[in-house]
Amino acid sequence: MDPGIWSKLPPELLELILSFLPLKTLLNLRSTCKHFKSLVFSPSFISKYSSASLFSSFFLLSHPQCYSNFPLYDTTRGAWRKLALPLSFLPPSAAQFNLLSSCNGLFCFSLPNSSSFLVCNLLAKSSRPIQFPFFPFAFEMLTLVSTPHGYKIFLLCSKFSSNYAFVYDSKVHSWRQFDGFQPLLADNFHQEGASFNGSLYFATPEPFSVVCFDLENGKWENLDTEMPRELTFVRLVSNTDEGKLYMVGGIGRNGISRSMKLWEMGDGGNWVEVERLPELMCRKFMSVCYHNYEHVYCFWHQDMICVCCHTWPEILYCKVSRRTWHWLPKCPSIPDKWSCGFRWFSFVPDLYTLA
Repeated sequence: MDPGIWSKLPPELLELILSFLPLKTLLNLRSTCKHFKSLVFSPSFISKYSSASLFSSFFLLSHPQCYSNFPLYDTTRGAWRKLALPLSFLPPSAAQFNLLSSCNGLFCFSLPNSSSFLVCNLLAKSSRPIQFPFFPFAFEMLTLVSTPHGYKIFLLCSKFSSNYAFVYDSKVHSWRQFDGFQPLLADNFHQEGASFNGSLYFATPEPFSVVCFDLENGKWENLDTEMPRELTFVRLVSNTDEGKLYMVGGIGRNGISRSMKLWEMGDGGNWVEVERLPELMCRKFMSVCYHNYEHVYCFWHQDMICVCCHTWPEILYCKVSRRTWHWLPKCPSIPDKWSCGFRWFSFVPDLYTLA
């Protein structure tokens, strides 16, 4: 650590050495000098750091009884951690908050007591409060979507017996109101829209179909695609990095699923079967959700399609590249008395995404 040696290192070599530091140590360097502070937020260094040390990615669990402390499963290292939410992000009036959605390193919370949402990047320590379009404001199916110039928030709202769609654009810091879709899109309000080609895709209740909402012009469209037969429930999930749309569905009769399959949207707009859940795993999943499929929701997380149940603390996931299914057991710190209210999110820390 001789200063005479370190001071003579070329800048690119010093950056390469720093890129191997643990994330916590790297962030602590911000307070030592202006150069390190600007370096940590440099896109070129972030790219170099990501390739050298590989930012961990996480499954994050939200539950009504884990207020401000969220269990994290590190999918890179295969270990459990805890995330304590920095309450300094919250307005003084925020006595209650609920985690609703995550995307590209950002989280979206609702703050009912202050009639607002809060979008924050915990890693970059940036946040932005967003007031409800009006009050009182009842909403459902909120989805946070990353865009090239920021992010958008989509939600449905029932007002005066009519259904409306609202979209918040971080680029202009304002809400826009559009017509909703009748009837209601799904019987599962834990499921978010699947972002695909600039639109959000939703599954309708029986008879099952797929509709999409263009986030730019606010137009709704029914997809003219043939759905698989004998579906008992349908969930959509997307891989935005590769531009792929997937469908998870139960197969059976009389509303009882006997199997579960995974399909991918083909080039011709048809559904192509990708994988079937093994029988024993299917039996377990159907038993833990008690064939009450309104509690089932799905999300994408780095080559994994995660299938979860609002009443069960484990994650069933499919490694898409390998076409294998696995269970992630429940967090050992979760008390056995916890029951309904389990909500999992994908958390991929990103220093460069600002709220």
